[in-house]
Amino acid sequence: MRIPLPPVPLPDEVAAVALEYAAGRREPVEPRDAATVVLLRGGERGPEVYLLRRQTTMAFASGMAVFPGGGVDPRDFDAEVAWAGPPPVQWAERLDCDEDKARALVCAAVRETFEESGVLLAGPSEDDVVADTTSQDWEADRVALEARELALTDLLTRRGLVLRTDLLGVWDAWLTPVFEPRRYRTWFFVALLPEGQRTRDVSSESSSVTWLPAGVAADRADVGELAMMPPTYLTCLEVGDHADPHEVLHVAGSRSVAMFTPTVEPLGEGWTLSMPERMRPLVAARRAQRGE
Repeated sequence: MRIPLPPVPLPDEVAAVALEYAAGRREPVEPRDAATVVLLRGGERGPEVYLLRRQTTMAFASGMAVFPGGGVDPRDFDAEVAWAGPPPVQWAERLDCDEDKARALVCAAVRETFEESGVLLAGPSEDDVVADTTSQDWEADRVALEARELALTDLLTRRGLVLRTDLLGVWDAWLTPVFEPRRYRTWFFVALLPEGQRTRDVSSESSSVTWLPAGVAADRADVGELAMMPPTYLTCLEVGDHADPHEVLHVAGSRSVAMFTPTVEPLGEGWTLSMPERMRPLVAARRAQRGE
């Protein structure tokens, strides 16, 4: 399956519906808050990213290559969660939201990464991180967390751990276009794979997982070997423009985000969806490289 990549020409019927929403003649679906984490490791061809291919039976983004992530759960708002790193008020400033939501987004990012990759951004202190999460007892906890039989706060408390929120960096924020029937307000984080931990193919929502250099992932999307939604593709393109994961995290350390919602804009004689301004030079250079 080849997915058109930015700028994506919109079919006339989709553009017509999108323009109706833009004119206020239709009411958009209320979006759900979500967090996703671009998990990184070093490689010979630049920073590598961890991608899951979603099951084709999934209602949203079926068959797509995505980063670990998912919707915010009510228990992610628990103010009693053990916390190390920048306080929620600082995250709120960088994520452009209130403090309670910022705490929930960070917790959701850590929880979903553990649920979908087996990687846990937590440790016994603010200076340490869990070295291994592959034993049977860790897997039992991961399954219970995924099934909502266990809360992240309870998991950390029982194991004497704190969230290592300092291991996360802020990257981007995307809101699904108004004309989509399922909409998510998604904050993108980045994180380096902790030393000693390894990813595992554990997510029930994915059919396969892989580590790929970010630039190679974008290349494969270009030729139709990977299906990606525009935010995933553009993130791979941008991350792949950096030399290594540490450079990505350095950039993320100074980033603040504002939620971006793609809107309809002209493309030749038709229409397309807009993208963040900083992405346009990257996409133009890539299209020139491909002779388009």
